[in-house]
Amino acid sequence: MQNILFGIRSRPFFILLTLFLICTFIAMSQSTFDSEKQFMTSIQKSAGNPSIDYTVWLLTESGNVFVMLPFSIILLIIRRTRKIGMILLILLVLSSLITGYVKCGVDRDRPFLDWLGSELPFEVEPDSFSLFCEGRSWTAGFPSGHAARSAMFAFVMVYVLSEKFPRGVHLIWIYPILMSFSRIYVLQHYPLDVIGGFILGIFLAGYVSKRLKLDEIFLPRKI
Repeated sequence: MQNILFGIRSRPFFILLTLFLICTFIAMSQSTFDSEKQFMTSIQKSAGNPSIDYTVWLLTESGNVFVMLPFSIILLIIRRTRKIGMILLILLVLSSLITGYVKCGVDRDRPFLDWLGSELPFEVEPDSFSLFCEGRSWTAGFPSGHAARSAMFAFVMVYVLSEKFPRGVHLIWIYPILMSFSRIYVLQHYPLDVIGGFILGIFLAGYVSKRLKLDEIFLPRKI
């Protein structure tokens, strides 16, 4: 599992960067917008089951930066997990900056649809962190910050737990997949938004983890 980290000259770096750029160009061209709108309308009509609605709401809120931040700080404080916490914190800041700038540049609106499901305890957090945007650009949705963060966290945790749980560790990927779907279900993002965010999250996690030598956690500790 230690070979999933990659540098700037590696094939995964090139492939993931290319995929993200393709998603970005598609988002800017609006070529899939009509079909995505139709898909979102069908999603809008499917809500209404209280158990499912509340579960999805809790899931989507778990991707809030203010939920993931304390978790990263706790890992940073504990000596054995300090490098993991440091990398997660850096990834949180980096992803917020990058998604903010890209959202502003692409300026792709979120789905402006009314929530027809069960009444939720709190309003869904939009995560509209668009830097230096004017007018309605603050509503930009590509790429999804929640999808990016959940993918980053999953990538790092899969890597650090790969030696102890070589088989079951892959189940962690269920979290970012469900998180990405939840952002669509609660009408905060179009499918392309979460696909772009997911790809960006893996791209950042793999490269930053390599640069900051996350693999050193597997080396014998000095006494």
